[in-house]
Amino acid sequence: MAIRTAVNRALTAITALPTAAALTDGNLTLLTTATASSSSTLDFTSSINSTYNSYLFKFIDIHPGTDNVEFQVNFRDGSTAYDATKTSTFFRALHDEADSTTALAYRTGGDLAQGTGFQRLNEGIGANGDQSVAGELTLFNPSSTTFVKHFMGKFSGCNAGDREDTTYVAGYCNVTAAIDGVQFKMHSGNIDSGTIKMYGVGPKQS
Repeated sequence: MAIRTAVNRALTAITALPTAAALTDGNLTLLTTATASSSSTLDFTSSINSTYNSYLFKFIDIHPGTDNVEFQVNFRDGSTAYDATKTSTFFRALHDEADSTTALAYRTGGDLAQGTGFQRLNEGIGANGDQSVAGELTLFNPSSTTFVKHFMGKFSGCNAGDREDTTYVAGYCNVTAAIDGVQFKMHSGNIDSGTIKMYGVGPKQS
């Protein structure tokens, strides 16, 4: 293997060092951790502001208290209610443990068209001791008062029917107000256990 060296003449072309912001672009800063314990909802009501231009939620072993339920999200746009108007898409791939059932399909029951209700993130989650859902959801530029606020997520769930349920969801909050709160829940029953971590993505905004 040849050893390569730098000569002074090449080094003179470097006129500036990268800024701290450039070096941290794309890094994650942990802002909040919420741990469920038979919780009806897990709410994030602080630190969602103009400090970062996007926020990442990571879901670790979210276990429902009720069998065969949907994990859901909704957004708050300045009021006390989680009812931001949303338009979204939702599709799913599945494969069961018996290797007898597979599917890949758009799910019309999982999308919203200018709806204010909760957005489905995963479906049919099992409540057995070893069943849960994990994944991540990104919320882009929630403090904008000019553009819609986009969100995008992907999830892996152990279904009540002993199936791997992989779901993809994307959409936007069609509001001009800033999004300042995010709430997660099951469509029925509570969140028995699990952890959600919220990160700021990239450098802090000036």
